[in-house]
Amino acid sequence: MSIPETVIAREINGTTRTIPTKEMSFRISVYGVTFDGDAVLLVPQWDGYDIPGGGIELGESTEAALVREVFEETGLMVRPKMEQVLHVAHDFFIHPTDGKAYHYILLYYPCILIGGSINVANLAEDEKQYAKAAQWIPLNSVGSLKFYNPVNSPAIITEAHRYLNEV
Repeated sequence: MSIPETVIAREINGTTRTIPTKEMSFRISVYGVTFDGDAVLLVPQWDGYDIPGGGIELGESTEAALVREVFEETGLMVRPKMEQVLHVAHDFFIHPTDGKAYHYILLYYPCILIGGSINVANLAEDEKQYAKAAQWIPLNSVGSLKFYNPVNSPAIITEAHRYLNEV
């Protein structure tokens, strides 16, 4: 199979555009599903939510990136359970803050809360345009929330909760 010259990439509003693959950037991202009892940690973004996480930097381990990203987006420290990948997906996405097209690989892991306090002090400048302070959302509310990511977030959250309650 050959590499396509173009892909269909989605925008935040759900519309799609055809993008030349040579104009895309490749990014691996990692996300941590963290609980406090029967509430999950989510970051309000635009008029919806997302699981905290983000891009792995060159030379950074997956685990270190996950700890860093959750801390930057929430102010909380976590211990990822790296032995359990909850979900792996890919996405062709046009980021609304810079207009660039990305080919993302998204990795989701369960995490254990170990400390900190929710704040926005470490959000990146572009994240300050669309993200607000993280929130603990009751699990029974997750199914009715709007998520902008390309995965089934409620199913991933449910799987993480089940896994963490078994170990």
